[in-house]
Amino acid sequence: MKISLVEILACPMDKSPLELRADEKNGDEVIQGALTCTKCGEVYPIEDRIPNLLPPSARKPAEGS
Repeated sequence: MKISLVEILACPMDKSPLELRADEKNGDEVIQGALTCTKCGEVYPIEDRIPNLLPPSARKPAEGS
């Protein structure tokens, strides 16, 4: 995910801004990390450059979990 994308993303639950945590980066891309809602605190994972912005109830657990 491009780091600049965080400026236009919002929490799907309450439409609040998201805060980026980059665990692994490559230039201006986040490979692994998370987006956290600044209001409700929900955490949305970023895996293999793809943010998972599905509501918590719609997410499948990661393989091996």
